[in-house]
This record gives sequence, C-alpha cells and structure tokens, in this order.
Amino acid sequence: MFNKDALLQELTFKAIRSSGAGGQHVNKVASKVELQFDLLNSVVFNENQKERLKNKLQHRLTKDGMLILQCDESRSQHKNKDLVIKRFIEIISTSLIEPKKRIPTKIPKSVIRKRLKNKRNLSEKKANRKKPDID
Repeated sequence: MFNKDALLQELTFKAIRSSGAGGQHVNKVASKVELQFDLLNSVVFNENQKERLKNKLQHRLTKDGMLILQCDESRSQHKNKDLVIKRFIEIISTSLIEPKKRIPTKIPKSVIRKRLKNKRNLSEKKANRKKPDID
C-alpha cells in the first residue's frame, strides 16, 4: 500500500506549550506535539493516491495541501509524538481504502409473489369491512 518508513521521514514535528490548567509545569514544558505533512509534495504516494487523499481529507487540509495534527493528551512529549504518529497513520490508511463496488442482487420471484399475495389479502380484508352494495 505505502511505505511507512519513507512516509515518517516526510513528517515534520513541532513541540508547543500545552494549553489549559496545570500550573508551573505547563508553563515551562513544551509537551504538545504538532505534526505537519505536505501531501502535495510527498514522494511516497503516486498521483492517484494523492488525489484520493486530497478528496477524502479535504476538510482537514490547509489551502497549501498541508495536513496538521496536534496531540496534547499526555504530559510526556514522547507519548504525544507516538500518539499523533499513530493517529496520522490511521487517517492515511483509512483514507486510501477503496470501497468495494456494490453488485445489485436480483429479487427472487418467490419474494415478489409473497409480497403481492400479502397485498391482495390485505385489500380483500379491507374490502370485506365495507357495507355490502344492495342494488
């Protein structure tokens, strides 16, 4: 499908100070990790794969074709880096999956007969509820 090692070489990481409560530790440690991936200039994917990724990830890409993911779940920068890489690989691999083409199945004749018989029975039942026509 694609070479993970070559793909990981194209990633750029940036460590940022994490937001939110946490006191002194948060203010002095850059534990939040930001992953950037330039889809348009990638050499790992061919043109078809790039087009598929561009279509699938259009709401996540910037105008320059950059995919940016952030992770600040853990207090450890290394754990955050591992988590964001795992998330990135999952997003890319699920976006590259081509859906199977649906093969329409033929409705069996017995099913059609059963449906028409039920319709007929129901209409007869309702017709029997009417007052008889005396002419």
